[in-house]
Amino acid sequence: MIANHLHVEVIGTGPNLVLLHGWGMNGAVWQPLVKKLSKLFTLHIIDLPGMGLSRPIEPFHLHATAEKVAEVLPAHADVVGWSLGAQVAIRIALDYPDLVRRLVLVGATPCFVNKSFDQESVEYKSTWDIGIEPDVFGNFADSVNEDYHKTMTQFLTLQCMGSNDARSTVKLLRNKFAERPTPTSQTLYRALNILLETDLRAEIEHLRKPTLLVHGDRDTLAPVQAAHWMMKTLPVGFLRVMAGASHAPFLSHQEQFIDAIVQFLEPQAQ
Repeated sequence: MIANHLHVEVIGTGPNLVLLHGWGMNGAVWQPLVKKLSKLFTLHIIDLPGMGLSRPIEPFHLHATAEKVAEVLPAHADVVGWSLGAQVAIRIALDYPDLVRRLVLVGATPCFVNKSFDQESVEYKSTWDIGIEPDVFGNFADSVNEDYHKTMTQFLTLQCMGSNDARSTVKLLRNKFAERPTPTSQTLYRALNILLETDLRAEIEHLRKPTLLVHGDRDTLAPVQAAHWMMKTLPVGFLRVMAGASHAPFLSHQEQFIDAIVQFLEPQAQ
């Protein structure tokens, strides 16, 4: 269904669980998990603005994206956010705390890009060196713009390595992505800008929701040290590091990922 510009797929029975995808992707990226998770939860799989079947929004920045997603959240939802989706989930939990019960942040970081101390940052005046260099994002954006499906397939293939059924997972995802519209270059660059500019370090200590961090120890986009930093800074944080996983542990280590979030969210106990 399209609600308020956003495409939301609702499937399953049980407590509400919202799934937010990463940059340039869409809700289809969760498809390999839907069969199992929908037996335990009512899934609300959201395409972020301008991606998948959701329409772009104006203005387009992290607060606006969080506000738009918040408008379609079910009451007292548990929210799973991956990568950019994790930053959206954090923003929602900070700005609309009554809407969110608990968070699962996957491949999350408060700040994707390295920052030096002398940069003018009102929010957080200190060096951050467990991110990546901005040009890495720029190169990725350029390659996506040139050939969206090819680049996303390559990226997802890398993220699925370590999975028992990596080949079939990539095939499924490739088919699912082909079913949805390609984001415009403007959407991709604006969403990229969110990743480049967002620095949530000063606000993590105010995130009072129980939060599970799921992170791959081989993540090169959001190094695992970022998860350790968040774990130390969060008021109520739990960390699950998955050995051999990179930036998308929910794809490469599907069974472990489902076990981790079911253990944390305890759907049967509700």
